[in-house]
Amino acid sequence: VLVWAVFGRRAEFHTGTGSPVSSGRFHWTRDSALIVVCYGVFGFGYIIPATFVPAMAKQIVGDPAVFGLSWPLFGLAAMLSTLAAGRFGSALGNRGVWVVSSLVMAVGVAAPAVFPGMSAIMVTAVCVGATFVVVTMAGMQEARKVGGAHARTLMAAMTASFAAGQVAGPLAVSWFAPSGGSMDAVLISAAVLLVGSAAAVGFSTTNERKADEALPE
Repeated sequence: VLVWAVFGRRAEFHTGTGSPVSSGRFHWTRDSALIVVCYGVFGFGYIIPATFVPAMAKQIVGDPAVFGLSWPLFGLAAMLSTLAAGRFGSALGNRGVWVVSSLVMAVGVAAPAVFPGMSAIMVTAVCVGATFVVVTMAGMQEARKVGGAHARTLMAAMTASFAAGQVAGPLAVSWFAPSGGSMDAVLISAAVLLVGSAAAVGFSTTNERKADEALPE
């Protein structure tokens, strides 16, 4: 309600350059489709530890004062990483930040499967907490850049893809790890998908730079 009062009755959506959205249709490209898919993978990889790691910690340590530390660590990492990305992220660019964050998140997702224990839970809390807000920020900024005057359409598609990933994550857990079974296969699969997503975004970044360098001055 408070935000709506700021916008008032203005219906137009503005890009980062201050230009209003045109009335034409959004034209999909391989690049725009790529970031939509990779953003959905991010949603899948993020939601599994964010949903189930606290429960895993509870199984390892019965004392709530101990396993509950995963949430403060998660939140503290999210706060500090967002401040750091806002200050230093321009050196890497949106996609560079996305790639690095996806790889760090992959480490955090895989940690409980690689070396089970409370230390792995804390690694997960830090790695996932430090990256999920940063990827959201970088992804939405990249959508504004790629979408231009039609950024709203691309941002909506990315959000829908993220939501689909969030739904698929718990379903995968219920399918492959029913009744409190081992989640190792799901965690490793999510980590592999995150690494693949990082590679795809990184590859597209390289192609984008080559295209920019090929442009005449």
